[in-house]
Amino acid sequence: MHTRIVLAGLAATLALVGCGEQEPPPPLPRPVVTVTATPVAGADTAVYSGEVRARREADLGFRIPGKVVARYVDVGTPVKQGTALARLDPVDAQLNVAASQSALAAADTEFKFAKAELDRYASLLQKQFISQAVFDQKQNAYNAAKARYEQAQSQLAVVRNQSAYTTLVADQDGVVTAVNAETGQVVAAGQPVVRIARPEEKEVLINVPETRLDELKAGKREILVRTLAAPDKVYRGKVREIAPNADPATRTFATRIAIADPGPDVALGMTANVVLMGRNGGGIVLPLTAIYRQGNDPAVWVLDAKANTVRLQPVTVAQYREDGVIVTSGLSGGEQVVAAGVNKLVAGQVVAASAAPEGKRP
Repeated sequence: MHTRIVLAGLAATLALVGCGEQEPPPPLPRPVVTVTATPVAGADTAVYSGEVRARREADLGFRIPGKVVARYVDVGTPVKQGTALARLDPVDAQLNVAASQSALAAADTEFKFAKAELDRYASLLQKQFISQAVFDQKQNAYNAAKARYEQAQSQLAVVRNQSAYTTLVADQDGVVTAVNAETGQVVAAGQPVVRIARPEEKEVLINVPETRLDELKAGKREILVRTLAAPDKVYRGKVREIAPNADPATRTFATRIAIADPGPDVALGMTANVVLMGRNGGGIVLPLTAIYRQGNDPAVWVLDAKANTVRLQPVTVAQYREDGVIVTSGLSGGEQVVAAGVNKLVAGQVVAASAAPEGKRP
């Protein structure tokens, strides 16, 4: 009886050991998102983001210092030439005018007295009652009084002009794009108070790397402009100005692209994309997320549709840009390339692939 119990326990133990040695179930396929590598003619098209600005804009400020007592415009206000924009406290300017008027009156009195004296001494000189030296003294006094009178006239004209400068007016038609002073603020002469832009000529300010400058200067590329607010509308662009020196931080060159016939839909301050169309060459545009780093070299994971496995394929990236990367070698076209989850794959791994939505493709 005891022997049977021992044998039964041994059989149960062997059965449990046999169950523990069973192989684990195979891992589930890793889900990935793929895109089709499709060759695109002119894939070296470059896209730059910029801001819509007016070609002509100016910062306006008072010609004299003072305290701002009124501001008549806000950002976005359309103005005509001669429209009052802001006003300074006029008390000091009015006091200066009054002082200059008094100085002119005193100089006028002195000038009239000196002229009368000169006329009397001229009569006495003719009758030889005085010497030429005495007459010359009166002539010099007259000349000095005349000079002081003319100086007082000019000074009065200056302070009257300065009194008129207490009101800042628009020197051209346009729209207010910036306001840099508020009521109660004390401003210096020439300090920017209001910025006015002329909206009839619009352009996009972009920053271009030095590798693209020669093409822009030579006009080798067709330039198109699209705003983010209305991406379906395309406008022709033309290089108007390229900065002669690079930005010290980004090492790019500020470039202004003039927009042909922008219309009212293109508003100042909008974000716009400037498209530098590609040459006749081609390439394959892939999402940035499709690039896998094999050491220092770029590569992509290519799907084997029959086995549902992936393999690593080295590629050559010609350009990194905002909407993806341009691959010029390593892919022939038609391959299914993994676009998401590339950093968690290994060669030969089984995957469950799904195509990227149309809106997510480059």
